[in-house]
Amino acid sequence: MKYTETAPKLFMNTGTRFPRRIIWAMGLIKRSCAKVNAELGLIDKKIADAIIKASEDLMNGKLDDKIILDVFQTGSGTGLNMNVNEVIAELASSYSGLKVHPNDHVNFGQSSNDTVPTAIRIAAVAEVNDKLLPSLQKIISSLNRKAEEYKDVIKAGRTHLRDALPVTLGQELSAYADAFQHDYEQIVNILEYVKELPIGGTATGTGLNTHPEFQERVISELNKSTALGFKPANRFRAMRLLTDLLLLSGSIRNIAIDLYRLSQDIRLMFSGPFTGLNEIDLPTQEEIAGSSIMPGKTNPVTVEASLLISAQVVGLDHANQFVSMLGEFELSMGIPLMGYNIITEVNLISEALNKISSLVIDGMVANVEKMKRYAESSPSLITVISPIIGYDKASEIGKKLNKGLSIREALRELGYKDEEIDKILDLKRLVQPGFTTNK
Repeated sequence: MKYTETAPKLFMNTGTRFPRRIIWAMGLIKRSCAKVNAELGLIDKKIADAIIKASEDLMNGKLDDKIILDVFQTGSGTGLNMNVNEVIAELASSYSGLKVHPNDHVNFGQSSNDTVPTAIRIAAVAEVNDKLLPSLQKIISSLNRKAEEYKDVIKAGRTHLRDALPVTLGQELSAYADAFQHDYEQIVNILEYVKELPIGGTATGTGLNTHPEFQERVISELNKSTALGFKPANRFRAMRLLTDLLLLSGSIRNIAIDLYRLSQDIRLMFSGPFTGLNEIDLPTQEEIAGSSIMPGKTNPVTVEASLLISAQVVGLDHANQFVSMLGEFELSMGIPLMGYNIITEVNLISEALNKISSLVIDGMVANVEKMKRYAESSPSLITVISPIIGYDKASEIGKKLNKGLSIREALRELGYKDEEIDKILDLKRLVQPGFTTNK
């Protein structure tokens, strides 16, 4: 394996290896190409069968220790492709008893310039389908269940971290369920773009040195194996531009930002128990010590781990913005790193979504009375009488409330009877559209 032995001297040696899913995708491509080339009579069937068998070993993880070249290599991914070609050729030779050549046979009708861009797209689509979409469905389901459970639990609303009009805990949770639902739909739509594969473009997109039917035949084989619905790309676009994958990365970043906001709100509601808000309990977070020096302390450890993941995903997406700009004319120069980053993002955010769902959202317990006391203590309740007396007078009453006058006392000064005040301060009426009283 001459190339694989020499390349580490010139590439980086950071120990950063390609994810299992990308190695699997490379094996899938080599198997599909060998089968098509044999059907077209372009390579010997016995050699093709041996390549197929060796490629399946690669797909199944039996050769991972031989895919050794660093992610930080030549920008086209030639290092990965040649590493794979040589590993498959060596094993196929032993299977067939023939001399299987890494370029003349395993790489027949291909180039690193079309195989690796194809592989990272296949890997991204498969990883998203297997991990990200189910984890999004899980958190959407968890949030919707809790939103329904707590739809009537009233709490203080807060804007600018200051008291605002009441909301329900269910309303707050429904906001995140809706956000993740939109994230899910966006991912599904973008995947259709990512499914367009440039295989068959060979060196520059023209398809020179490969059969005219090669692209469609190989993609048909890929779909037989995966049922993921891949389709031919404009090869010139998909080899020089990675913006479809950047769109996917950006959508994963959006999920990370929504998760970050949810996690921050949960941390604040869980703060306390005596000097913070203490609006919710998270029993699962009590399973491990929160401090090495303060016995009995409980911290939102799963939530904070999710915050770290969110930050990492945002950073990887930012790197992908630079990666997408690398290259000139017919080829991108950011292919290996884009593939690595996308798969890493999917794995990180999927893990966080799953853990937040099962260990935080599902186990969340509302401190109902604490929330109600906060809601009824908020000076912002003066807003409910603003439509009656006007903004300016309501502002004056608000100032009196801040000095210690209760809202009930302020309303009495305006001539309201106690039964009328009770009706105005019915908090259930304050968490839905409409006027609280008639003028």
